[in-house]
Amino acid sequence: MTKAVTFEDVWTMFQEMLREDRERRAELDRKFQETDRKIKEISKQVGALSSRWGEFVEGYIAPACNRLFLERGIPVHRVAVRVVATSQDGTRQMEIDVMVDNSECVVLVEVKSRLTLEDVRKHLQRLGEYKRDFISNPAIRVLGAVAGIRMDEQAATFAMEQGLFVIVQSGKNVRLANAPGFVPAGF
Repeated sequence: MTKAVTFEDVWTMFQEMLREDRERRAELDRKFQETDRKIKEISKQVGALSSRWGEFVEGYIAPACNRLFLERGIPVHRVAVRVVATSQDGTRQMEIDVMVDNSECVVLVEVKSRLTLEDVRKHLQRLGEYKRDFISNPAIRVLGAVAGIRMDEQAATFAMEQGLFVIVQSGKNVRLANAPGFVPAGF
């Protein structure tokens, strides 16, 4: 004969199921926390790698700027990488990937591993802001350039139409994609 199931038996089974469920949930929580920690760690490493890649691309472009702009009749007194400029009123800062300057003009170069149309638009806005808010001598001419290891075709075309120099990769070197008679826009 089978034993009758009592309320206490059901209650004990229910309590055991709850305990097992809590243990499973605790284990799942631990695994989720570990996964979250790993994702954050990988994200941090990817961010550092992206930053290093950006530094590499800037380091690839900057040394060529002296030659490139001199070939276009722009004397170069200084090429600086990752310049942090402060506005004339001291309220804002702007990071410039590569700055090329002489006593008469400054060229702000936006460097990307992959240059997009949106990058060009943002740089055009920054050029105007730089001329308006960061230059104390209004006689200084502000010119713009964009550079990329890879470049969306429409980004390069748009940049040239807007009067920006376009620096592209050419084998192991870089070159200006602008036609020889190109006249840059001043900002």
